[in-house]
Amino acid sequence: MAKISKPIIHKIDYTEKGLKEFAESAVNFKAKERKYLLDYPTVYIINNESKKHTYNIYIGETADIKARTKQHLNTNKINEEILNHPNNPSASMYMIGHEYFNKSLTLDIENKLMHYLSTVEQVDKIYNSRTNEQNKYYTVEYFEGIFSKVWEELRKKNENLFPLKRIIEDSALFKASPFHKLTPEQNEAKNKIYTKVIESLKKDQTGELILVAGEAGSGKTVLMSSLFYEIKKDLVEELENKKELKVHMIVNHDAQLKVYNQIAEKLDLTSDEGLQTVLKPTRLINNVTSDDPLDVVIVDEAHLLWTQGKQAYRGKNQLHDLLERAKVVIAVFDVNQILTTEQYWEEEELEKIKAMSKRNDNYIFLTNQMRIDAEEQSVEWIRNLVDNQTVLNIPSDNKGYEIKIFEDAGMMHKAIKDKSMDQEKGISRVVATFDWEYVDKRKPENDEYWMVRDKDFEIPWNYQLKPENRSVKYKDVSWAEQPHTINEAGSTYTVQGFDLNYVGVIIGPSVKYRNGKIIFDREASENKKAKQRRSLKDGSKEYLADFLLKNELNVLLTRGIHGLYLYAVDDALQEALLKAQKGEIRIG
Repeated sequence: MAKISKPIIHKIDYTEKGLKEFAESAVNFKAKERKYLLDYPTVYIINNESKKHTYNIYIGETADIKARTKQHLNTNKINEEILNHPNNPSASMYMIGHEYFNKSLTLDIENKLMHYLSTVEQVDKIYNSRTNEQNKYYTVEYFEGIFSKVWEELRKKNENLFPLKRIIEDSALFKASPFHKLTPEQNEAKNKIYTKVIESLKKDQTGELILVAGEAGSGKTVLMSSLFYEIKKDLVEELENKKELKVHMIVNHDAQLKVYNQIAEKLDLTSDEGLQTVLKPTRLINNVTSDDPLDVVIVDEAHLLWTQGKQAYRGKNQLHDLLERAKVVIAVFDVNQILTTEQYWEEEELEKIKAMSKRNDNYIFLTNQMRIDAEEQSVEWIRNLVDNQTVLNIPSDNKGYEIKIFEDAGMMHKAIKDKSMDQEKGISRVVATFDWEYVDKRKPENDEYWMVRDKDFEIPWNYQLKPENRSVKYKDVSWAEQPHTINEAGSTYTVQGFDLNYVGVIIGPSVKYRNGKIIFDREASENKKAKQRRSLKDGSKEYLADFLLKNELNVLLTRGIHGLYLYAVDDALQEALLKAQKGEIRIG
């Protein structure tokens, strides 16, 4: 591949005077600079910085930067959104040119800038109304390299607005962004769902279910985020009735709720109708009636919805209640991530909702595994351990994915710390099965913290340690993104739905190895939501621990993008895993 040259980046005051000075000074530019800024397609970033060093931003691309800037300066909407950022009288504009820029490449650069900047903490709002990811085109192979150089040069001009790429890429907000470039499978699913939503809304009926399934790491959250953005921004234009659509995102997970709320705020997706755009299911159910249904409800991780009454929820099934209160419900569902008895679906009920969606060709299954950056045999090793409950010899992986068994938990914690300190490796954390006591909002009687313990090793459970820098507020940041949590152990409830670069899993005493098979010991678990009995429809009560504890293990083992580190408390399981590492497991 040819060497990629640096982009040309020119900054002007975003004013009539600034544009005039740019036009006058352009005659003195070097020939290449003049050509790539004035004759080639360009990308631009209009931004306004407040006294608190936060920004409102508009990103665009154009074939004529002078004409487009003049057009923006005379457009009240753009100026109201950008120039009226609090306590600041002026704005600036970065013009970006490159010798390889063509229409498709500038659209991809625009989209990726929206992706990155919407994740930057200092950015309050991005005022763009579209995603523009492109498919195949001439020079597409240079795209990633050009974008990296564009970001690098922008960073030289403003480190506050353009922080290190690695810091952005590690954030949960970045990973859930609607601006990810979708895979062909995701794009096909998105286009199908979008068309189905239009058809359903034209019928003006309630209760249309679109069910999206797929294993952990198959890209369901990114797909939902992209749909949420485009339905909120664009769908009204596709319908004859031009009134604002009532579109809401439902999340029954506190950490993910924060992420989606940030996306809605930064991308101006909030509504004025009185009901929050992103909210928990019980709040929506208690505030919306079937007499005045919503248009579209998107449910990320619908397997976390309750299928029995609990606390402020007095119904019997939250998904059914949502279907009564919305014309279309798009629900992501993975039965292998159900973790508690109140989320459990009996087989008959589960088949009913699948059949409901399949009747109208509304069942979509994503097959591609996207989280774990490994060869197929490594993914199969993890799936075999969880699904078939057997330990096989650990395969080598030419993509560099690392499955490693440690002699003790302390050594594993040190290795995870080392990975997390390496800037190139990104965020890595220790997690554990819920086999040690933890009571939220209550201190233990004889200890400072609720602890995960094995032999001489101990580590506090999540959300107990205080940050070293008390001035930093982490209320809107996921657990793993907080630096001090490297000294804590996460649980399924902490990391479900999130990625880690390397994950170190302490497999507690509820997971044992007997007669060549992994088994689950309900009595050794401290997860009350998984070990208690569930009342079934026929009036009987049943323990579901085998199913739920297996899912708990599944969630923890599938968090790592680049590596999975393991230590087992059960001696027999630990011995089997160490043998698997040496290639000494005999099958049959």
